[in-house]
Amino acid sequence: MKIKMLVGLAGNEYSLSPGDERDFPQNEAIRLIDAGYALPVAEEKTERAVSEPAQERRGKRGKNVVSHEDNDSGDK
Repeated sequence: MKIKMLVGLAGNEYSLSPGDERDFPQNEAIRLIDAGYALPVAEEKTERAVSEPAQERRGKRGKNVVSHEDNDSGDK
């Protein structure tokens, strides 16, 4: 049974911190839950949707600020 620890717990085979999840034998998991050391983890069998990568979007190019038209700047 998978449980989520509320407190730290260490043994010969594990060292768990609060928030860690681990599988324990059914009777051991129930003992830890009843003692208030852990909570059962609901085993969800849900499918995860995989989204396709977003297509690259390119914005419109900015206005050209340099004029290509002849202007009367006196460079004749």
